Amino acid sequence: MESILVTGGAGFIGSNLILYLLDNYPEYQVINLDKLTYAGNPENLNEVSTRSVYSFVQGDICNRELVNYLFKTFDVRGVIHLAAESHVDNSITGPEIFVQTNVHGTFTLVDAAFRYWMKKPCEIRNGFESCRFLHVSTDEVYGSLGDTGLFSETTPYAPNSPYSASKAASDMLVRSYHHTYGLNAVITNCSNNYGPRQHDEKLIPTIIRNALKGQPIPIYGDGKNIRDWLYVLDHCKGIDLVFHKGRSGQTYNIGGRNEYPNIEIARLICEILERKAPRSDGSGYAELIAYVQDRFGHDLRYAIDATKIETELGWKADENFESGMEKTVDWYLEKYGAEGWLK
Repeated sequence: MESILVTGGAGFIGSNLILYLLDNYPEYQVINLDKLTYAGNPENLNEVSTRSVYSFVQGDICNRELVNYLFKTFDVRGVIHLAAESHVDNSITGPEIFVQTNVHGTFTLVDAAFRYWMKKPCEIRNGFESCRFLHVSTDEVYGSLGDTGLFSETTPYAPNSPYSASKAASDMLVRSYHHTYGLNAVITNCSNNYGPRQHDEKLIPTIIRNALKGQPIPIYGDGKNIRDWLYVLDHCKGIDLVFHKGRSGQTYNIGGRNEYPNIEIARLICEILERKAPRSDGSGYAELIAYVQDRFGHDLRYAIDATKIETELGWKADENFESGMEKTVDWYLEKYGAEGWLK
């Protein structure tokens, strides 16, 4: 049985990925290392918590002693690194933890992998030839787009927030360990994810939650900031392909080809909710939309060109935005209904 270390596995993307891996790779022992900050929720993985092929370890990726212990104890042969501080607003008010976790934490992991899997630079230990380090990053490292154009793997980095700057730095560290030491490493940069198990503070859960509570639905600025939306399970399938079939040293962009302004996201969710859970007073959910002060340095538009992963690895998004959003709203209605919000 092969041991795979997933960092940040109690979070949104990480928990969906672990469930996907355990469903599709019975030969894997999955170790989930998560600090359980505000974004981590072990309940995301309740359905696999007692399985012998799953192990949860609460800890910090910056803890070198712990990371080394996990590599040796579980004989880790692959790393899928998702653990990160990722809330842009929090990075503006408190950037230091983003540098600590996203930069130093990534260094700790990638250096531990190099020292466990390799004898010295460019010489792999016998039996460790298939080991791979996959670093999950974001399209925000590329900065902001105008009205046209797409981010490709060759787009120059131009991060505009402390969060995206820390992710850009972590990308460069992983790249350097491939080119300097010969580490078998790959990087993915994804667009905005949505779907089940996302933290309540993010845009789509906030829209759903506030709508159901009858509270204002906050939209930054004029609501015209555009993001490319990717259903989380489609992202997991992309990570799977890159981890198993991607070329070492390469970067693969994963995007859903679903560009929508934030205000249109809010309106679409309101329309779905009016069909599935209409307000008792007969008013429309869209009446709750309220514009709030824009975020400092708010990037106008992100959009990914996913041609490389589509042509090289055969990846494609199975969900369009409408079908993915229906599934997402259904999941949150079930969650909030269970919590007593719906009568």
